[in-house]
Amino acid sequence: MNPSKHKMSVLAQICKLIPGNLVSKLSREHGVDKQWREFSPWSHVTALMYSQLSHAMSLNDVCDALRNHAGALAAIREATPPSRNGFSHANRERNADMAEDLFWQVQVYLQSLCSDFGMGRQYCGLPRRFKRTINVVDSSTIRLFANCLDWAKHRRRKAAAKMHLRLDLQTFLPNFIIVKSAGTHDSTEAAELCASAKAGEIVIFDKAYVDFKHLFKLHGRDVLWVTRAKDNMQYEAVGQHTAPKGKILSDERIRLASPKTFGDCPEELRRVEAVVKVNGKNKIMVFITNNFSWSPNSIADLYKARWSVEVFFKEIKQTLQIADFLGYNENAVRWQIWTAMLVYILLRFIAYQGKWTHSFTRLFTMLRGVLWSAFDMFSVLNYYGTAHGTRMRATPEQSYLPGMTPG
Repeated sequence: MNPSKHKMSVLAQICKLIPGNLVSKLSREHGVDKQWREFSPWSHVTALMYSQLSHAMSLNDVCDALRNHAGALAAIREATPPSRNGFSHANRERNADMAEDLFWQVQVYLQSLCSDFGMGRQYCGLPRRFKRTINVVDSSTIRLFANCLDWAKHRRRKAAAKMHLRLDLQTFLPNFIIVKSAGTHDSTEAAELCASAKAGEIVIFDKAYVDFKHLFKLHGRDVLWVTRAKDNMQYEAVGQHTAPKGKILSDERIRLASPKTFGDCPEELRRVEAVVKVNGKNKIMVFITNNFSWSPNSIADLYKARWSVEVFFKEIKQTLQIADFLGYNENAVRWQIWTAMLVYILLRFIAYQGKWTHSFTRLFTMLRGVLWSAFDMFSVLNYYGTAHGTRMRATPEQSYLPGMTPG
């Protein structure tokens, strides 16, 4: 018994989730429509999505595979295979802001189709007693394996880009992303990342994002925040807030003592010192927050939930193709990162519609094996593993050029 047939390939079904006129509209807005003759903006987006979904390792890998399947590719809104030079030129020259806008507009579109999209994918460590939106702010460095990238110089003889993220823990979907060189300090991006945070929401920071001027502005907007205190933070205790108990070593009201930090944040803050289990070992951590009503245990639990962002980064960096780049100039890197995010959001939506309960990585590998097959993609998911007593046969010969088969 096999998955049910479909008139379109699995790749075409995934691409169909993108609204039909959206890419052409964005290409006009960003001036990309004037930069092509044969390789259209839609063909460009499709080629980059294929490179993510197939784990393509090079420009030749993508171009040869798409040329091999030119007939099936044409059925995806008349997309055409690129030449190697044409694909490289498009990645290098076409405005990558278009890819960024495409990601956000597709996410809004998918959420408009299903208002509760994402709500079933809550992080398991999320404190359930909090009903308001909980945002986690963090960053991940993406190493670039080239020593001549002036735009992305990070450390001596190294180059890197960085993804700064504000993640909604209730939906496990991003609320804001910045992709840029890793040369700037995280705290310089904090204000932009939290500009759209609403009153009553919670934002959890790593201590690298601590900027007291920014934290004071969040307090003025009634945004609640929790972060770790830096080791060199100068403060004076104003009074005890609650008595120490169990793993809570201290809970006190403080005022910043340094003239500069006090000028940036003249309000009282709350400092909680607690014993937290990290990788099976107890570790003392110090948290600061502008909230005085939560229990000290809740503050520690909230910060512990911040580690969920590492699950998100792991899914993006280890499952999708953000390790081997098809181009190393800033524009090409941004195209590939934003397309990876686009593929992520599409696969998350497929998982939601198909009631997929297994890992994101397993979902990816299930669909990757049948990209050019005319199967219904949701019936493919129903044949996960051998749970139904059947095995689904992928078609590896589709990866080879015409007339060539594996030995």
